[in-house]
Amino acid sequence: MKSYTLVRGDMSSIVLFGPPGAGKGTQATAIMEKTGLPQVSTGDMLRSALSKGTKLGLEAKGYMEAGDLVPDRLILSLIEERLKEEDAKNGVLFDGFPRTILQAESLAKITKVSMVISIEVPDDNIVERIVGRRMDSETGEIYHIKFKPAPSDISDRLIQRKDDTEETVRSRLNAYHSQTAPLADYYSNLGVLEKVNGDRNIIDVTNSILELLV
Repeated sequence: MKSYTLVRGDMSSIVLFGPPGAGKGTQATAIMEKTGLPQVSTGDMLRSALSKGTKLGLEAKGYMEAGDLVPDRLILSLIEERLKEEDAKNGVLFDGFPRTILQAESLAKITKVSMVISIEVPDDNIVERIVGRRMDSETGEIYHIKFKPAPSDISDRLIQRKDDTEETVRSRLNAYHSQTAPLADYYSNLGVLEKVNGDRNIIDVTNSILELLV
């Protein structure tokens, strides 16, 4: 197992990817605490640019209002601007980007990616994780019919979110496998890919990731 040291003063970013429901959000928090790198989400950047009314934000707004995808060139421009901020001087943690090989090739032109962490979970287990989720309609607390059963006295308040159906999850997984999964081979060929078994309890997954960051 390889380990990586992030050298301060030398911009060196990390990419975290994996299928929907693999637990990327939880693990991103652990990575940020270990490395000090800020998390970069393209969705968050778009919302910030829109709220601030920046030039890039206004241009992106036009695409979004028309129901079109925001072009890669705009997303990459937002990333370039983000990398100029003080807290990103040593690199960032990319969560949810890149999604395609073309995006990865473009990203390589503006920052060095020193490590790519792929959280691996079988499709059927992803489906079980997501389809079994239930939300308390009053508090927003998330439960699971198998892994985290809700107290019996709130059973009448539990709802299943509309995107948590098997049909929707399978569709998202198909999109992931066709568009994003090929990044594993791309980054493996560059010698920076690390695969982590995400089909375990959260603490074990976190510990495996942290071992890579020593």
